[in-house]
Amino acid sequence: MSQQKSSKKWQVILNGITFAGLGALIIFSYDQIGETITNIADVMWWFLLLMIVWQLLNYHSYTGLYRNLYSVLGKKIAYWPMYKAAIELNFVNHVFPSAGVAGFSYFAYRMKQEGAPASKSTLIQMMRFVLVFISFQILLFIGLLALALEGKANNFTILVAGSIGTALAIGTLMAMYVAGSKTRINTFTVGFTRFLNKIISYFRPKHPETISVEWVRNLFLDLHEDYMVLRRNIGGLKKPFLYSFGANFTEVATIYMVFLAFGEPVNIGAVILAYAVANFAGLISILPGGIGVYEALMAGVLAVAGVPPSIGIPATIMYRILSMAIQLPPGYYFYQKSIAKFGIENIKT
Repeated sequence: MSQQKSSKKWQVILNGITFAGLGALIIFSYDQIGETITNIADVMWWFLLLMIVWQLLNYHSYTGLYRNLYSVLGKKIAYWPMYKAAIELNFVNHVFPSAGVAGFSYFAYRMKQEGAPASKSTLIQMMRFVLVFISFQILLFIGLLALALEGKANNFTILVAGSIGTALAIGTLMAMYVAGSKTRINTFTVGFTRFLNKIISYFRPKHPETISVEWVRNLFLDLHEDYMVLRRNIGGLKKPFLYSFGANFTEVATIYMVFLAFGEPVNIGAVILAYAVANFAGLISILPGGIGVYEALMAGVLAVAGVPPSIGIPATIMYRILSMAIQLPPGYYFYQKSIAKFGIENIKT
């Protein structure tokens, strides 16, 4: 019980720090923010409407990414079912604060209804993250170059960009190294699953093995066979890679529309860097969608990268509100339809 309280205490502290950071930023920039809010009527709303277009293109990019990866593995998925699944998955990852774990589970159950084995769907999700991470490094480089051209590539921005790029590269190489050997998969999955069960047992002391070690081992051994198919067809990853870059680009473009709506064509490098930091650090949040953590970090990084808090804070908050308003209602609708159609006992988060 004391361990459970300690874990919750640290989660609360981490989120409390980020909330405090956002609060301090707002207090110190109160006059500037007030002036911006006073002039809210001058916001060019047509740019905000373009957020919907970019978000639809974002779903299209993920749909193309998933469909092409399934195609390489010999499984054909129709466009519209995959598009709806992408919308549902986005909803699940926003609503359930599990650092994407709920998304893996839901995607496997959801695509099972389209005839895709769980091992294939799990590998598809892993490859989705790998390709998105790799392609994002191109955006990071572009962002850093854009900051450098305006003389805003200070030591902090270089450190952050370099750290994120290094972490992505190491994580990708480790995943490929583990997936390339049945022995390594067995060692990793057993050890990692036991580690997760130990953490979960703090919250569920009467369930020492919430996640079946044997089930995870078998799943990842099946995944290994599909991974080897992908390795033998490396040329087939060109289209998925392009779609993953499109997914990153459309997300950054969605954010940038808000700054254009405020009449502030800020340096795109600042937006890319802030987006990267907010998304990675937001994984520690115990709140759905990383609320509080995301906004605080994005606004803070924007300020360090040269975007005035009078623009950075209102734009960040407006982006978060509008993006959730655009994404969550259709996600909830299709999610509920899938639950009703396939049965709640078959789709779990």
